[in-house]
Amino acid sequence: MKNSSTERLAARTAPRTGRVLAQYSRVALAFVVTLCICACRGESASAQDVPAAAADTVKIDGSSWIPCAAEYERCSFDGTKKVLYGTPDKHVVKTFTGGTGCDNGVFDDPAPGSLKRCWVEAAANSAVARFVADAPSPSSPLPMQCSPAAGMKAAVDVPASGDVVEADTPGSDGTRMFPLHKPFELALTTRAKSAGTLTWRIQDAWNTVKASGHFAVTPGAHTTTIKCTSQAAGYFSIAAQLDASNAAPVVLPSRGTRPAGIATFGVLPELAAVLPAVTYKYPDLHRFGGQGAAYLLPGQSCCSGDGYRPLYPDLGLTWVNDNRNWYMTEPKAPNTFNPGADNLAPFFKAGDLLRLIQLDGIPGWANRTGQDTHSYAPSSLADYSAYMKRVGEESNRVRSSVFPQQSNNYYQVSWEPDYEGGLPWRDTDANLVAMYKATYEAIHATDPHAVVMGLTLSSLGKNTEWLNRLAPLGIAKYLDGVSAHGYYDVGTSPSHPPERMAGNSDPEKAAQSLPGMMRGLRHAMTQMLKPGAKLFITESGISYDIGTKYGPSTPSANVLYAQGALVSRLHLILLGEGADMSYIFYTADPTEVGYGIFFDLVNAEGGYGQTQISPKPAAMGVAAMTRIIDGTNTLGPVKNTPPGVYAYAFQRLNGGKVVTALWTHENAVWPGASGFSETHAVKYTLQVDAAGTSGTLTVLDMMGNPTTLPYANGRVALTLTEAPVYVVSQNAGVMKANVNTPEGYVAQ
Repeated sequence: MKNSSTERLAARTAPRTGRVLAQYSRVALAFVVTLCICACRGESASAQDVPAAAADTVKIDGSSWIPCAAEYERCSFDGTKKVLYGTPDKHVVKTFTGGTGCDNGVFDDPAPGSLKRCWVEAAANSAVARFVADAPSPSSPLPMQCSPAAGMKAAVDVPASGDVVEADTPGSDGTRMFPLHKPFELALTTRAKSAGTLTWRIQDAWNTVKASGHFAVTPGAHTTTIKCTSQAAGYFSIAAQLDASNAAPVVLPSRGTRPAGIATFGVLPELAAVLPAVTYKYPDLHRFGGQGAAYLLPGQSCCSGDGYRPLYPDLGLTWVNDNRNWYMTEPKAPNTFNPGADNLAPFFKAGDLLRLIQLDGIPGWANRTGQDTHSYAPSSLADYSAYMKRVGEESNRVRSSVFPQQSNNYYQVSWEPDYEGGLPWRDTDANLVAMYKATYEAIHATDPHAVVMGLTLSSLGKNTEWLNRLAPLGIAKYLDGVSAHGYYDVGTSPSHPPERMAGNSDPEKAAQSLPGMMRGLRHAMTQMLKPGAKLFITESGISYDIGTKYGPSTPSANVLYAQGALVSRLHLILLGEGADMSYIFYTADPTEVGYGIFFDLVNAEGGYGQTQISPKPAAMGVAAMTRIIDGTNTLGPVKNTPPGVYAYAFQRLNGGKVVTALWTHENAVWPGASGFSETHAVKYTLQVDAAGTSGTLTVLDMMGNPTTLPYANGRVALTLTEAPVYVVSQNAGVMKANVNTPEGYVAQ
């Protein structure tokens, strides 16, 4: 890798079977024409939780119908209902339970050549709210307002070459993420050969339409700009369709790893009023890091410039890998790394991004293979120790001068030595422990603030297995803390959620769930290391399902929703079960299919060091999660939750508010016959205050949007779905009495 863990990652991870993942095919997203709308519109507050506002109810054949899904999407609802598919004039009606796909494969084709959609009978509400109190929540402003057609900027001519239809949100800092409540622009470009109409809409991660409209298109290449303001944070996709005379309808093309039919953007949450900023005694109390750089500023490219700003601050990520790997710093000969020189990458010098110092890898000249290796110990531990002493010397100086408030330097010795992985350890256990001993002693000799960590296997459970196996050889004497990667299944993907094995009647299988693996690892740490030893999870991600390829029809909106929910759940479990810090993997889509929380808009097969990206739902879920959970201590999993309910409590630093993350999971609907359920829900009451008390509190959805809910007798009533929510409460004593503190975890 040239600069950070960007290029090097490609070589490191390509063979890794535990992270090769899958997904369902996506049919290119078509756009539904909004009936009788001449201008943009914002959906009412109630539309945040139902597929369409009541105002969209239409009369067809004398009955009332509510829009449910565009063609090729999923129409979901509770119970058994009639679904009308087609157009108001040409359609077919069938009855389904729980929902249906909205396409010709289900209904045949009642209106050949026409743009079709699904409506659900209007007899009952057709959606389950993301969270619902027993009493209705107060109304909120319209989630998105876009200027009416009369207020749009006049179309401007653009170059004639390009796609027939384009959509983008210019004016961001390169991330295509915007501040809440601030205007942003939606630019719609057409290159039509004849007059026609462009119909567009904006929808959120739950496929709820937030704004839509259409306008006339004249021949030629033109861009029309619409000004919008969002009162809701989160992920949004833009769909646009050009209908022109004597031409087939045209939708947005695929762009890089982004599928056809959509362009995407995000709106960042603003939570200061709900969760005031905390004061960090030490910056190393931050709880989120990331892998992957994106060179978004004007004039930058991979790998010159700062690939971490503005992306990491926008996302709320603080920790970054910093390479002091011997095979990188002294690739040809010993004693060429000068600890007194300015070796610090420029993007670290502001002091706001923290270093996780990487030590793995032995240069070819220093091991028996003659090639750079992660599989064998160095030929000379004396040479190795001399190098590590220089690294410790440099890091101690850098901490004192650049990071004076940081309490320690953190060193990760090895990288995924799993036998079945891409960097397998082929040497003896004794030589591995000897290498750790040499590292520990050399680093501590020159850095009095060192925290030496390992073993960093890719499979979370393997970390426990290896620690136990190496314990008789004394590995614990050479570890100040544990670093691990958080992969938990053969494919950490939408179809393999972290809770998949939880609650299994076979205890051995139940222990293979992510919560079970974390408890096993914390138990091993408690047996071997000092109380409060740090646990850093330095890589974890959710890809698409096994066998999936990037392409114009993948991923579907349903898979994007599922990935977004699982990315948040993954890191909430890791932190809630006692990890001190967790890394997001990966920023924009790498060559390993789907791991990015952003689309790569340039490379159709994914890449590294991207220059053009746009968010997935996962990115906006991360942006909310970091703002909510960073600056907390873990309290632990809530006691006595019913099967399928997951609840993890945290407390803001310095005795602040309590935040409890909750969701439900049911394997039968994840996936079900029709995909990953957005509506599966269970009722649950969470104790937030003393018995007999009542009041109000704030609940934040997965994207960080607040709702005020009442509680009574010390409990708040919720309806939980597969998307996490966060309950903000005040009574820490009540919550501490109602959680299981992770074994060996010490709050800071």
